[in-house]
Amino acid sequence: MRCVTFGEIMMRLNPEGYYRLVQADRLEVSYAGGEANVAVSLSYLGVGAAFVTKLPDNELGQSAVNELRRHGVDTSRIKRGGPRLGVYFVERGASQRASKVIYDRAGSSIALAEPNDFDWDAIFEGADWFHFTGITPALGEHLPGICREACEAAKARGVRVSCDLNYRRKLWSGERAGLVMAELMPYVDVLIGNEEDSFDVFGIRAEDSDIGAGRLAHEGYQSVARQLVRRFGFKKVAITLRESISASENDWSGMLYDAASDRAYLSPSYSIKVVDRVGGGDSFGGGLIYALLNGYADQDALNFAVAASCLKHSIEHDFNLCGVEEVRALAAGNASGRIQR
Repeated sequence: MRCVTFGEIMMRLNPEGYYRLVQADRLEVSYAGGEANVAVSLSYLGVGAAFVTKLPDNELGQSAVNELRRHGVDTSRIKRGGPRLGVYFVERGASQRASKVIYDRAGSSIALAEPNDFDWDAIFEGADWFHFTGITPALGEHLPGICREACEAAKARGVRVSCDLNYRRKLWSGERAGLVMAELMPYVDVLIGNEEDSFDVFGIRAEDSDIGAGRLAHEGYQSVARQLVRRFGFKKVAITLRESISASENDWSGMLYDAASDRAYLSPSYSIKVVDRVGGGDSFGGGLIYALLNGYADQDALNFAVAASCLKHSIEHDFNLCGVEEVRALAAGNASGRIQR
């Protein structure tokens, strides 16, 4: 099995522990990005994962490549060139103080990418799955068209396509996102989102839910999934459900809707003590892709994806470094956290 992901990888800089940025006199360095996170998750789950992007031909670009290679990701189709690597700063929240992210990514190499940078027919040779997010087409002038070319090439080869809506209001308006993403959605087989994305991008809201107060109505999300399927023809819609008690404590679950059977599946809910929540949705996506590629039944696929993302919340930085047996054990109910000898 081989999955291709396409997007931006950035340098992440964060203070140690729970220091605020204004307190820090040193910063930890790691590398991450929505689609890169999915590729690393899949690699740890035993799926051949290739990440496609454009990076500057300098030491910073090479450091990002080296990090991906260290985690078993195929980097052979990364285009080199352009002016810079994007950077983002993370201040981890605690208790009632929310986490904070500051981006410094304008004018990055991938944002200035052009269509002729990528040979999609060659990239999808032997591929079974293609994944991108709503972040990528928001990055630059040519990215919506490049994403569309990628989707067209994937569908021409019979490659399944998934997309995580991942709306970022710091990158573009909801109106612009809705227009661009509506052009890409007909190519998507599996849509992934959270409790806010469908409303922010497409104006579709779950009834009887209050995200800020941590109240979610499962029946409302089933309605959201049906509306999305009717509009765009997705085969499945996955929604992550985060009930935020505080920055340190979340309840985490998910729903998977299957269009063919008109049935929605709900996962168990996990009470999480958050170590690092950045990348939680990407680890869900990686787990879901793994499970669907391996023929899991819908309920089992959802349970696996939610368990994978639950474990990610216990790992510092963006990448989920959990293998299949760890995820299966949690999905089967082994949530005690007892030491393994």
